[in-house]
Amino acid sequence: MAKQALILIDIQNDYFPHGKWPLDGVEAAADKAVQVLQAFRQAGDAVIHVRHEFTSEDAPFFTPGSEGAHLHSKVLNEANEPVVLKHFVNAFRETNLQALLEQRSITELVVVGSMSHMCIDAVVRAAADLGYTVTVIHDACATRDQEFNGQLIPAAQVHGAYMASLAFGYASVVSAGEYLKAHAAAA
Repeated sequence: MAKQALILIDIQNDYFPHGKWPLDGVEAAADKAVQVLQAFRQAGDAVIHVRHEFTSEDAPFFTPGSEGAHLHSKVLNEANEPVVLKHFVNAFRETNLQALLEQRSITELVVVGSMSHMCIDAVVRAAADLGYTVTVIHDACATRDQEFNGQLIPAAQVHGAYMASLAFGYASVVSAGEYLKAHAAAA
C-alpha cells in the first residue's frame, strides 16, 4: 500500500487578516486544512509542515524570527510532525523535505496551504517531477489578487487558473469534502 503524507505549506500568521500579507479566503482555507490535518492525525499518516522565512529583515512579510513567520495557531505542529524551514518558493529547494519523505517511504503527497499561485504551484510541480503522486485540496489553499500589465486579476481567478493548470498535468485537484469522503472509505 502506498504511503502518504500531508504537506501543509506556509499556513503562517502573516497571511491572516491581521498579518502583513493577508490572503483572500485564508480563514476558510485554513479551516479546510485543519479538517484534512485531523484526518491524517487520526489515521496515523505522516504530516509535515513547511514554513517560509525570507532571509532579509526588510522582507515584505515572513521576516526572520517574526510572529508573522510563525505557523498559525490553527495548524501548530505536534511533536512528531516536523517543520521544514524554507527560504525559496519551492519547498524542496535547499531543504530536508525530500529526505523526510524518503525516510518515511512516502510515495503520495496531499498538499494544502498558501499561496496557490506561488508555493503551492511550485511544490506540486516539483513533487510530480520527483515522481510523487500528488493531490491538492483546492479549497484548503488560498491566494490574493494579482496585477498583470495594468489589470487586476481577482484572487478567485488566480486560484482557479492555478488549480486548473495543476489538474491538467501535475496533480489530482479535489475539495476537502471529496478527499475526506474517499479517505474515510479507504480506511
